[in-house]
Amino acid sequence: MINSIPEGPGALRHLMPMPRGPEVVRPTLLRASEEDDRAAVDALLASGSVRERHDRIDEQLAELVRCLRPHDALAGSRLERAVAEFTGGAELSRYGTWAWYPWSGRLVHVLPREEFRRVRTDRNRGKIAIAEQQSLLARRIGVVGLSVGNSAALTCAMEGVAGSFRLADFDTLGLSNLNRLRAGVHHLGLPKTVLCARQMYEIDPYLDIELWHEGLTEDTIDAFFGAPDRPLDLVIEECDTPWVKTATREHARRRGVPVLMDTNDRGLLDVERFDLEPDRPLFHGRGGDLSSEDVRRLAPADTLAYLLRVCDESRLSPAMKDAIGQIGHTLSSWPQLASGVTLGGALVTDTARRILLGSPVPSGRYYADLERLVGAIDPELVPAGAAG
Repeated sequence: MINSIPEGPGALRHLMPMPRGPEVVRPTLLRASEEDDRAAVDALLASGSVRERHDRIDEQLAELVRCLRPHDALAGSRLERAVAEFTGGAELSRYGTWAWYPWSGRLVHVLPREEFRRVRTDRNRGKIAIAEQQSLLARRIGVVGLSVGNSAALTCAMEGVAGSFRLADFDTLGLSNLNRLRAGVHHLGLPKTVLCARQMYEIDPYLDIELWHEGLTEDTIDAFFGAPDRPLDLVIEECDTPWVKTATREHARRRGVPVLMDTNDRGLLDVERFDLEPDRPLFHGRGGDLSSEDVRRLAPADTLAYLLRVCDESRLSPAMKDAIGQIGHTLSSWPQLASGVTLGGALVTDTARRILLGSPVPSGRYYADLERLVGAIDPELVPAGAAG
C-alpha cells in the first residue's frame, strides 16, 4: 500500500526535488491563501519542474456562481460583480488550491474542495440530488482487478460515486491491455494501480486513494477491507484469480459488504447483497461449498471448471464458448473488448450508486446483452418495402 502524500502549508518543501517515477501517485495540494504554500508554488515554477501551468480559476468561479444562481442570467459585468461578491473581493491568485501533478509536470489552479465538487458534479443534478452527491462522496469503494476494474473505478470517480477508493492489482500495464484500458504507449510497464490512481486524481485531485500493488493476498486482504473506523462500503471485484474472487466474497460476507462483478461477456453483472443477506451463498450458490482454501488447492482443470460454473457456462456468449477451448492453443487468454469493458464500467457505477443511496437493488445476475438489445429486429418497426 502507498501512503498518502501530505498536503497543506509547507508540504512541498519536504518533497523537493519531486520524483516522477511510479512511486508518485497523487498530487500535492497547496492552498493559494497560505503564504508558505504560495512560496512553494513559486519555488516549483522557478525550479523548471513545471512543464504546464493551468490557471483558469476565474472561469471556474464564473461557473460556480452560475451553479449557485441558475435563475439569474449572469453575464458580463453582472457576472463579474457576482464573482467579486462571492469571493469578498479577494485576489484570484490567492483563491483556491494549486494541484501539483509531478508525473506530468502540470500545476493546476482549482477551486477549494467543496466548491470544486459542487461545480464538477453540477450536471449530475436532476438525476443525483446535492444531498445524495454529498452522501456518495463520503463513501469508500474497493476495486479488485484493474483491467475491467479500471473502467469501473474511473466511471465511479467521474460520477462522484464515492470519494475514497482502495485499488488492488499486482500487474503492470502491457501492450495487450491497450485494447481495453484507456492508457497510452508511454504508460507501458506502469503498475495498473498507479495508472488508475493517477487517472482518477486528474479527474478529482481531492480524492482519497489507497493502493495495494501486490493485489490481495492472505496477508493483506483483511487490511484491504479496513479497520472498523475506515470500512469499505462496497466492493467491485474484477480479478481473474479464483482464490482472490472467492476470498474477497468470504471477507465481504463476513463484513456485510455488497459485491459487484462485471464479467465482460453479454453485459453480465453480478450483484451480491451481503449487507442485506449475511448468509447468502457465494456466487449465488454456483461455486458450491468450496472455500477459498479449497479453491487454492484445485488442479488446473478443476480450477477452469470452477470458473465456468461460477460464470454459468451455459449462458456464455457463443464467441466466448468457442474461445474457451482455444485458450493456450490459438488464444493466449480470455478475449475482452473495449466496448464490453466500457459497458461494464457503466453497469457497475450505476448499480453502485443506487445501492449506496439505499435504492432497492436485490441480489442477482443481470444481463445487458447488446447483441440482443441492439439488432433484434421488430418487424413492426421496419418500414414497408425496406430492404431486409
